[in-house]
Amino acid sequence: MKYLKVHWKQTFPHDPLELFMELDAEDMEIRKVHVYPDGLRERADTTLPDKDTWLAYEPTPPLDEINSDPQFEGRWITKEEFEEEWNKTPQQQGA
Repeated sequence: MKYLKVHWKQTFPHDPLELFMELDAEDMEIRKVHVYPDGLRERADTTLPDKDTWLAYEPTPPLDEINSDPQFEGRWITKEEFEEEWNKTPQQQGA
């Protein structure tokens, strides 16, 4: 597994500012956390999406491709960093 944090440099209140992803060997999302400007947190995994957060149907682009877009700033993180974000994000029943 690989773990990625992406900061989205945007000002839309209904879009996340931070995205945390757990990726498999094919770069498909296994789990994801979105953190919104107002502090709202949502998460999704292979069994349950959240209200506005769900897993992608295509592989995550390579990190250098993500970072080539000036509105995104991504970096690899540790499993522990991802788990910390996952565990402080309550599972919702909005889907």
